[in-house]
Amino acid sequence: MDPLREIASHVWQLPFPVGHVHIVALPDDGYALVDTGIPGSAPAVLDALARLGGRPRDVREIVLTHSHMDHIGSAADLVAATGARVLAGALDAPYIRGTAPEPRPVLTPAERPLHEGNMARLAADGVQLPPPVRVDTELHDGDTLPEWPEPVHVLHVPGHTPGSIALHLPQSRLLFPGDTIGADPDGRRAVLGPFNVDRETAIASFRRLAALEDVDTVCVPHGGPIVGDARAVLGAATPETDWL
Repeated sequence: MDPLREIASHVWQLPFPVGHVHIVALPDDGYALVDTGIPGSAPAVLDALARLGGRPRDVREIVLTHSHMDHIGSAADLVAATGARVLAGALDAPYIRGTAPEPRPVLTPAERPLHEGNMARLAADGVQLPPPVRVDTELHDGDTLPEWPEPVHVLHVPGHTPGSIALHLPQSRLLFPGDTIGADPDGRRAVLGPFNVDRETAIASFRRLAALEDVDTVCVPHGGPIVGDARAVLGAATPETDWL
């Protein structure tokens, strides 16, 4: 099976074992990336871009939904290869730039073994902490991304990290939720993303995204995309009881 999955006419998911990358076609043959995977993912991302007919220099923007290593891990390598500008939530920008220490998640009992297992696997695979990367544009709630093919609304959705953001494309009825929302492999059940710095705030952010009306598809970074009946799936979710 081809691992590069078309989610919409201008959006593709490049799945990874930890942290998917999404590629978005921009006008005039440009591209944007939403997140960059763990360190070492850049060659696979650039190969996927080439299969879509793009060149490294065609990547204009890299949007980082938050500061965790499975999302910013290959940002520095991809910036070096493409020259793209980096956009991220204002409150996470210092962690991404390496000018402030990233807050640690407050783990529930159910999350602790999962977190320890993930970190052990990354260490066994020789994955190093990602290098700092510049943030060219700090994003705030209510901002828009003007160079995309349609209006893109930036939503500040704190809780997973202080500066987590989501991207909402009402015209295409698409949502990039960052790690505020995860899904099962089939995209039929939505869950609160684990490993939050503030669980209650993350739940409130989940509920905010679930209340959006113009959403049919949710491009989650972990799990399968929620396609077609996203509002029903999100409405049936119970984030208050996830990961306890």
